[in-house]
Amino acid sequence: MDAPSAGSAFEDLLEALSPSSDNKFFNLAKLGGSKYDALPYSIRVLLEAAIRNCDGFLVKKEDVMNILDWKSKQNNVEVPFLPARVLLQDFTGIPAMVDFAAMREAVKTLGGDPKNVHPACPTDLTVDHSLQIDFSKCAIQNAPNPGGGDLQKTTSKLSPLKVQPRKVSCRGQTACRGPCDTGELGRNSGKFSAQIENTPILCPFHLQPVPEPETVLKNQEVEFGRNRERLQFFKWCSKVFKNVTLIPPGTGMAHQVNLEYLSRVVFEEDHLFFPDSVVGTDSHITMVNGLGILGWGVGGIETEAVMLGLPVSLTLPEVVGCELIGSSSSLATSIDVVLGITKHLRQAGVAGKFVEFFGSGVAQLSVTDRTTIANMCPEYGAILSFFPVDNVTLKHLEHTGFDKDKLASMEMYLKAVKLFRNDQGSSVEPEYSQIIQINLNSIAPSVSGPKRPQDRVAVSDMKNDFQACLNEKVGFKGFQIAADKQNDVVPIQYEGIEYKLSHGSVVIAAVISCTNNCNPSVMLAAGLLAKKAVEAGLRVKPYIRTSLSPGSGMVTHYLSSSGVVPYLSRLGFEVVGYGCSTCVGNTAPLPETVLNAIKEGDLVACGVLSGNKNFEGRLCDCVRANYLASPPLVVAYAIAGTVNIDFQTEPLGTDPQGRNIYLCDIWPNREELHQVEEEHVIFSMFKELKEKMEKGNKRWNSLDAPDSILFPWDSKSTYIRCPSFFDKLAKEPVSLQPIENAHVLLYLGDSVTTDHISPAGSIARSSAAAKYLTNRGLTPREFNSYGARRGNDAVMTRGTFANIKLLNKFIGKPAPKTIHFPSGQTLDVFEAAELYQREGIPLIILAGKKYGSGNSRDWAAKGPYLMGVKAVVAESYEKIHKDHLIGIGIAPLQFLPGENASSLGLSGREQFSFSFPEDLSPGVTLNIKTSTGKVFSVIASFENDVEITLYKHGGLLNYVARKFS
Repeated sequence: MDAPSAGSAFEDLLEALSPSSDNKFFNLAKLGGSKYDALPYSIRVLLEAAIRNCDGFLVKKEDVMNILDWKSKQNNVEVPFLPARVLLQDFTGIPAMVDFAAMREAVKTLGGDPKNVHPACPTDLTVDHSLQIDFSKCAIQNAPNPGGGDLQKTTSKLSPLKVQPRKVSCRGQTACRGPCDTGELGRNSGKFSAQIENTPILCPFHLQPVPEPETVLKNQEVEFGRNRERLQFFKWCSKVFKNVTLIPPGTGMAHQVNLEYLSRVVFEEDHLFFPDSVVGTDSHITMVNGLGILGWGVGGIETEAVMLGLPVSLTLPEVVGCELIGSSSSLATSIDVVLGITKHLRQAGVAGKFVEFFGSGVAQLSVTDRTTIANMCPEYGAILSFFPVDNVTLKHLEHTGFDKDKLASMEMYLKAVKLFRNDQGSSVEPEYSQIIQINLNSIAPSVSGPKRPQDRVAVSDMKNDFQACLNEKVGFKGFQIAADKQNDVVPIQYEGIEYKLSHGSVVIAAVISCTNNCNPSVMLAAGLLAKKAVEAGLRVKPYIRTSLSPGSGMVTHYLSSSGVVPYLSRLGFEVVGYGCSTCVGNTAPLPETVLNAIKEGDLVACGVLSGNKNFEGRLCDCVRANYLASPPLVVAYAIAGTVNIDFQTEPLGTDPQGRNIYLCDIWPNREELHQVEEEHVIFSMFKELKEKMEKGNKRWNSLDAPDSILFPWDSKSTYIRCPSFFDKLAKEPVSLQPIENAHVLLYLGDSVTTDHISPAGSIARSSAAAKYLTNRGLTPREFNSYGARRGNDAVMTRGTFANIKLLNKFIGKPAPKTIHFPSGQTLDVFEAAELYQREGIPLIILAGKKYGSGNSRDWAAKGPYLMGVKAVVAESYEKIHKDHLIGIGIAPLQFLPGENASSLGLSGREQFSFSFPEDLSPGVTLNIKTSTGKVFSVIASFENDVEITLYKHGGLLNYVARKFS
């Protein structure tokens, strides 16, 4: 599809960046004057994108003026947004790339040139959701430490941290070139090599460079074996599609890589300057808003639409101004600040709004602090939290290796379009929908849990709060443990030593990728705390599942070069790999003896992790209490072995001399933390990170992938399959056909979410997807997950409506079942749909209010479409899902106000017939006739001409395939 001519309707706003420059930009202030000056910075970015892409069809002049009149139009109008680029992660990105590959086939069939099929905008795909922790500890973890003590002293050249001498045996660290036979740490350690080849880490017992630690090596081997077909497909995509950049496995998280490597802040394209902006298939795209880049997560179909040259549609949002004043306590980490702000914003009610930060407190926050705050948007419900570019941002970019000339041009452009915030404020401040004020002085160290991330607990109140949770009735916080059972202790034997488990015992402690690991201060704080703990003779009990999964190699790099990795590893926090792991439930099983003890004592065992999502049972079914904490607190609770502790009055443990060691004794102060951060988070780390990303890794580089223009689909593959979206595609769209004698596939109630519709999680052994895979010769252990098989439409269609919580009124109880009315059989939803399709019977779905609510998911629309669903008739829709239905070719029909299936006397067992008028227009009323003779009216929920055009073509994919042909 051809991109619209850039700014064709507003060329009069183009002007040179400087008198001697060929670079141009749209001077937005010329259009709006004082009205523009009053706009929030985030709305200015929306306005620039609308002006630059105004073509009279996808983006109209009316849209531009609506954005300019934001103050009066907020919440009242839909506006289009064409972001500068797209970011995909592998689980949600693979269906989009499979669709592009299939579209090449369709274009060729229609007589077009398949080589013309490419994403219309820069598209970055990060393989980061495939990692599972098959190996969580290497052989050297928890090595004997008789009597406690310190690690062997190293040279001052190696690390700024002083380490005391001691002997300990090395247990065969892979690739370690140290004096393993002597058992001495660092005797011949030499100078740390600045060239990090693969995963920059040191042997924890010799501080010698180790390119691939044992756990990383093993996990990557399994990852590449398990996902080889998908990875080969991704590599083919990176070869044949223009505008596609592939970030291989082992590099880092999508939002982390987005922040550290992919972000431009300002785009320069054909001598035109414009703001960087991004949408992507991950809720934490919002992280880049801390860098002054407008971005948020959307569903797979919206992302595909942008890749195909269509805009995202959004209601012009309210913008909440968040004024930060004061400064935080020296004991409060960045995570405490994040969770404190998160709590305030959640209480303020910012769901569905933009949040924009200003005030004296903003200048005190580093860019990494800002990105951490912005990354928590999903937890307080805002669409995004925006920090405009200021001097702190520019200084950060300079330190991370941005070209100085480009940085100067960037600053010039941002100031010219008034997208640069002056630290001292300006004479004209933006007008906001509302202003809330947060005093950073009020923020104290806290954790969140034990069941929901929004339930914050001050660390000083942790013990009392946990005991209260034991007493309370089962609910959002309570566990309802009988008073006479709350002090129960269950002894266990582990590695020949007896330990005792009780309520509050920590069994999982994970410093993981995601919100926290982008912030050097909190990660270094964890490392420095670990150093002091080891030096004091403290250690973590070996049965606790500890892990360290950094967001990128950069994190490991600065942890290594600052000398804290040996101490983290000594406490069990060894790097296990890069990607989603514990946070998404990919934790290695707990030791059998621990599982048995938890079950025997009905214990409320605990997991502590430094992520941003943690719910009951998320980490492990048997771990009921789950807390979010900053990385240093994760380490502290792991050392304590329990959350049932008052750090102010109770010791973490004792040193070899029997003296009590308290948290305050080993907590790093801000001055030493700042010194180490300044010395090690430097330009060289970002430079080496970029080199690592661009070079890939040995496994990825050696992976074979075809060079053909069309993807050579393997009929035997159970991961990658050419979908059937284009099977009956004609050169020109046919007129809208009537839907006659349709049966109801499902009769649903209110608030059916995309979790009920879309395939997700593990593949149940009794499911239709499992039967399909079994027939292909796979065993249950080879099923993998729906997420891993999103590139196979046969699996995903069979997993649609396969949720065991689905309540279909035909069945009367939760089950992924329905009735095939011609035969009267009760079948799996897919099996019934398949039978209907064989009989040539179209299908519809009856639903109540808020159909499709929850997270937007592409397969929640694609699955029903491939099942043969032609329309959904509901009382109301979640807007994003309704857009998805139109985008895939399903008609969203809505009962008239006050009516529903029940009030109309519909049983769902009838057959339904209706047709569309030739001049289909937004909001037109249709008449539906049933096989019982009843006639009722519904509204066709199309909101504009673009949606009607897409539907007439049979959906977005068909529309674009015809354009390419």
